[in-house]
Amino acid sequence: MSTDVIIPPLGESITEATVGQWLKAPGDPVRADEPIVSLETDKVAVEVPAPVAGTLSEQLAKPGDTVNVGSAIARIEAGAGAAAPEAEQAKAPAATAPAAAAAAPTGGADGKAHDALSPAVRRVVEERGLDPARIAGSGPDGRITKADALAAQPTAASPLAPSPAAQPSSQPGGRVTGTPQAGQGEGTARREERVRMTRLRQTIARRLKEAQNTAAMLTTFNDVDMGAVMAARDKYKDVFEKKHGVRLGFMSFFARASVFALNEVPAVNARIDGDEIVYHQYADLGIAVSSPGGLVVPVLRNAQALGFADTEKAIADFGRRARDGQLKLEELQGGTFTISNGGVFGSLMSTPILNPPQSGVLGLHRIEERPVARGGQVVIRPMMYLALSYDHRIVDGREAVTFLVRVKEAIEDPVRLLIDL
Repeated sequence: MSTDVIIPPLGESITEATVGQWLKAPGDPVRADEPIVSLETDKVAVEVPAPVAGTLSEQLAKPGDTVNVGSAIARIEAGAGAAAPEAEQAKAPAATAPAAAAAAPTGGADGKAHDALSPAVRRVVEERGLDPARIAGSGPDGRITKADALAAQPTAASPLAPSPAAQPSSQPGGRVTGTPQAGQGEGTARREERVRMTRLRQTIARRLKEAQNTAAMLTTFNDVDMGAVMAARDKYKDVFEKKHGVRLGFMSFFARASVFALNEVPAVNARIDGDEIVYHQYADLGIAVSSPGGLVVPVLRNAQALGFADTEKAIADFGRRARDGQLKLEELQGGTFTISNGGVFGSLMSTPILNPPQSGVLGLHRIEERPVARGGQVVIRPMMYLALSYDHRIVDGREAVTFLVRVKEAIEDPVRLLIDL
């Protein structure tokens, strides 16, 4: 009996997704609840499990296709080929070895079929000149994920490394064009590649533009001496990690400092709803982290009730699961204020963009030793620029400056965070 695999609800307001990667091929045995396909939504990648055990008989969409919630994406012949027990599979190693050899793709060292890669993974492999056979896959059945490809090191002898006479990309939705230029030898063509934006990138682009079009956005700056926080971190990081099982980082200091500043300047923790202003009596902090598909902002709920250890554990968990594509949709929804740390990428100064409908976002930057005046003398101190972008419809300039000053005071004298000053 054939059973349709239906795309389940993917989260509030999400009605469609893009097929990212098939984890099972037609004819493959599947177990009940085993993931068979990965979908890319506006926010994260999600896996669709098999509703029954059997054999995958048909795929109803290709990688890159847009599919709707509630529609069928595959069919399974229930009970017709459930995965054989390991004992049965071990009975015929001599028979399976030739079959595996016959099914192996040609092309020398490329032990993993290039065509079996998802579009996103294939793009990374081709752009970086990687050999799929040398990449350890962490996905289901050892499949290569985008994170695996991004973490892999290019090999000089890779069969996929681009050459001057490289052929146009075969990636779905993409093409390479170009012609040799006068005065440039053959094989020096100027090429362009067109690749369809991922659903996550489309959503990021749309929301950022909406923020610019809707909010009266303005950014104010300050700088902060990181010496006291760095000294406290160096003094207590070993005992902190031993006790709590997580490293003491800078983000927990800024999260705590932001909570104190938001408490004093509630307009930065508010939002506009129609002709009303909603003031949140809690702090749900969005913490921007990198994922293979772009920047995502999981939410640290009730940050006002969390200590340093719980804050660090939550942030470390967000970062790890973002890299692995395991964040849940509900973890990316809501939030009353956002912290974005461009310093990890080397940014000296930036103007972060609001995450609607929030009215404030705090941008952190790299720590840099600079000469500053202290007590009438010029000294070298570890300084960081802070940037607060805010919605001027809600937040006045005085309130924005006050917020940054309170954050600065808390970071330069961390004892304030402990005695609630």
